[in-house]
Amino acid sequence: QVQLVESGGGLVQPGGSLSLSCLFSGRMLSITAVGWYRQAPGKQRELVASISSYGGANYADSMFGRFTISNDNTKNTVYLQMNSLKPEDTAVYYCNAHQLGVDYWGQGTQVTVSS
Repeated sequence: QVQLVESGGGLVQPGGSLSLSCLFSGRMLSITAVGWYRQAPGKQRELVASISSYGGANYADSMFGRFTISNDNTKNTVYLQMNSLKPEDTAVYYCNAHQLGVDYWGQGTQVTVSS
């Protein structure tokens, strides 16, 4: 199994920035993609950004140009840099790993964008 632990959420004003981190541990062979999802109250969980094992990044349209996903394999960590945050970005952000047809999730970290 893969264990994921997110960190870096918090309260930020509109237009501000936050950086999230996700530390991976456990059996990490055959992970084909890692990424970030978010879920706002009353809404379905949605993709924010992901990176495949081949290195290609994929972003949801509303995050493209504002958010950047990256990973550091030496630290077993994937990052999400979020800029120009908007109130509608408020959600619980979850780290995800896809391995052999199974999705693993972190516990989530709250991001609140408010003045």
